[in-house]
Amino acid sequence: MKKPTDNPADPFKKALAETTRVMADDPELGVTYSVDPPGQTGDSVRLPQISRRMTREEVLLARGTADAYALRHRYHDAGTAARYAAQGQMARDLMDAMETARCEAVGARDMPGTAKNIDAKIGNEARRKGYGEISQAADAPLATAAGYLIRHLATGRDLPPEAANVMELWRGFIEDRCGDTLENLGDVLADQTAFAKFSRQLVEDLGYGDQLGDDPDDLDQEGEDEAEPDDDDPDSTGEAEEDQDEQADANPEQSQEEQQDASQASVEMDDAGDMEEAEETELPEGESPQEPPPPAPHSEADENYQVYTTEHDEEIAAEDLAEPQELERLRAYLDQQLEPLKGAVSRLANKLQRRLQAQQNRSWSFDQEEGILDAGRLARVVANPTTPLSFKVEQDTEFRDTVVTLLLDNSGSMRGRPISIAAICADVLARTLERCGVKVEVLGFTTRAWKGGRSREEWLAGGRAQQPGRLNDLRHIIYKKADAPMRRTRDNLGLMMKEGLLKENIDGEALEWAHRRMLARQEQRKILMVISDGAPVDDSTLSVNASNFLEKHLRDVIAMVEKRKAVELLAIGIGHDVTRYYDRAVTITDVEQLAGAMTEQLASLFDSDPRARARVMGIKRAS
Repeated sequence: MKKPTDNPADPFKKALAETTRVMADDPELGVTYSVDPPGQTGDSVRLPQISRRMTREEVLLARGTADAYALRHRYHDAGTAARYAAQGQMARDLMDAMETARCEAVGARDMPGTAKNIDAKIGNEARRKGYGEISQAADAPLATAAGYLIRHLATGRDLPPEAANVMELWRGFIEDRCGDTLENLGDVLADQTAFAKFSRQLVEDLGYGDQLGDDPDDLDQEGEDEAEPDDDDPDSTGEAEEDQDEQADANPEQSQEEQQDASQASVEMDDAGDMEEAEETELPEGESPQEPPPPAPHSEADENYQVYTTEHDEEIAAEDLAEPQELERLRAYLDQQLEPLKGAVSRLANKLQRRLQAQQNRSWSFDQEEGILDAGRLARVVANPTTPLSFKVEQDTEFRDTVVTLLLDNSGSMRGRPISIAAICADVLARTLERCGVKVEVLGFTTRAWKGGRSREEWLAGGRAQQPGRLNDLRHIIYKKADAPMRRTRDNLGLMMKEGLLKENIDGEALEWAHRRMLARQEQRKILMVISDGAPVDDSTLSVNASNFLEKHLRDVIAMVEKRKAVELLAIGIGHDVTRYYDRAVTITDVEQLAGAMTEQLASLFDSDPRARARVMGIKRAS
């Protein structure tokens, strides 16, 4: 009898890995599975994790991702791509999206079974990013739409509905400007060099020609035209040398005088150079000049953490990102979306409020000489009215000043129901804790742009330095300050429903930012709750740094916060296990569990306070 495997998904994962290597035509290709976002490097691919349940969605997503990476590994040449790469960010995004579509289209022609799998991958990504909810072209990424259109025209296959929505929003614009160029798509599909030239022409037709940079073919032609004749005619050098010898022989005295003059001039220049160096080394009497202090590190948790530039980062209030009328509309939309959950969330809020208020009950000191007669001593007092220590005195319990910060992940993967649940729970918790005398701050973190924004543009223009560090423009949002009443900031939480707000997530710097804000507070107890749906992800940063660059920094920041112990840290993961980052964390698989998880985590955290436990236990008797 065959021994059953420990994990039912292992045989499938092994078969998929071998299939991926065969399709990629690379038996040495590394294939791993992880809960982190999928990714691809030169010699390895990272596929989505597959659970023991092996749901249909998990299997299709893993197959589609594996096929897409295998086809790109097989049909894409990095050298050719680098040769024809554009300089500007938008142009690079367009060419990369179209090259991915080319690889998938060629693969679908040679291996038809891959097309359906990749459709599942595209549909999953489009749903996760909320493409089906976009109604205006300005909110849809042009590069993604162009890639979808190339794949649709090359394969003739219909896209998943959410992806088709993005493509159709831009299709008219692209075909109006690039109709003549698109007619040649079938002729260049199999040749990456020809397709790269085709893509550059499409980028120019779309109005981004200024981001392409110099044409590499023109540069090669200019290099050939400007080649020196010495390379083609070796006799020319000899003729020049003979002419010089003849001139020297014709007038030897003049030649010697010129040599002496040149030698004297060289000596004078050397002397002048030595004098200048001597003048530069002479310093006035007194103390030597002090060296400028080194620049402050970008992170307290890791002094080696690099950031290319912080000039385009912003810390901004929610009300500055939308007009008041728009905030009211978004808040009304949020309330409408979560109307079915209002009863359950209210019950949880009341439960939390009762638990918090129970910790503020008054206590009694017993066995006192005077005060209120202790009913427990009544029989003893009746038997002997002179019995001492028969009274009790009511005492006001000291309730520790507390501030709670809710740090919400505002990444694109939170789009849809997850961000709606997070917003309404932040609203309910803020109001509940405010009634209990606990101040609450609500913060959010994302980036200002997809694919790097202005930081990446500057990096490209500056020569593409190696290992530039974080390469995107941060956006840290203040939805509610701790001292602001909830009634004045309620509409701000509706901003999370705004199209185009949710982009990338750089968790480490956001956590460090929230931690610094809490340290500046005067409250005795500080609690920081992070709500996220996975690992930090920023395509621009991870494409030019180590694959664990952002994850390592997040771990370093968490270690710093927990080591200092000035702030109590807990986290809730939505659909992803965050216990590998945070010591105190809970993971939920259904976003509807978020409200209960938040209230239970906060309530248990208050219960963990020694003073709170003593108050909940109730009566303390004096010895």
